[in-house]
Amino acid sequence: MSERAAAPGALVLVQDLVNTLDLESGADALDTADGRARFGLPEGDAAGVESARTLREALRAALLAHAGHPPHRGVVPLGTLLAKAPLVVTVDPADGSAALAPVDRGALLSRVAAAVAEGIAAGTWIRLKACEAADCHWAYYDRSPAGRGRWCSMQVCGARAKMRRYRSKQPQPQPQPERAGTRQEPKRATGPQPGPGGS
Repeated sequence: MSERAAAPGALVLVQDLVNTLDLESGADALDTADGRARFGLPEGDAAGVESARTLREALRAALLAHAGHPPHRGVVPLGTLLAKAPLVVTVDPADGSAALAPVDRGALLSRVAAAVAEGIAAGTWIRLKACEAADCHWAYYDRSPAGRGRWCSMQVCGARAKMRRYRSKQPQPQPQPERAGTRQEPKRATGPQPGPGGS
C-alpha cells in the first residue's frame, strides 16, 4: 500500500477504484456497503458490483502496462469497456474552456472514461501505474522525475524486492557429501592396556 500522494485531478477515481482490492489480504472494499457507496453503486445491484470489479481489473492491467509489466491475469481490455461509455465535449460559456464529460454522469464506467480522457489530455494518465510486486499491484501516481517508479512504496514493496534480490545472490550452503573411504573412525586407545586387576 502506498504512502505516495494521490493521483491528480479525476484520476484519483481510477486510483481509488483499483485500490479497493488488497491483493495481499484479499480484502475487497466492494464487499461492503460503504465501499460500494463511495463509487455510487446502489445496494442490491450485484451486476453493477461485478461490472465494477471487471472494470477495476481492466484498469489494473492498464496501469501495469504503464509500468512495463504484463497483465496480472486475463481481463477484458480496458478499451472495450470504455467504448461503452460515450463522452461529450462541454464548453463553458463564461470562458470558452472545453472539457470531455460523461453522457451519463451517474454511471461509474462513464466517470472513469471521463477521468481517463482528462488524464490523457493532461499527460498524467501514463504516470498512473500499478506496483510491480505480484502480491500488491496497488495503484500509485509516479511523480519521480524520470517517471520510472516501480513500487507503490519504496519502504514496503521496494524494500521487500531488494531483500529478495539480495538473498538470491547469496551463496547457499551446500551439504558436503561423504566420500567413500574418508569416514573417520573413532580413535582407539593405543599402548599397553590395564590387566584384569586394574593398573
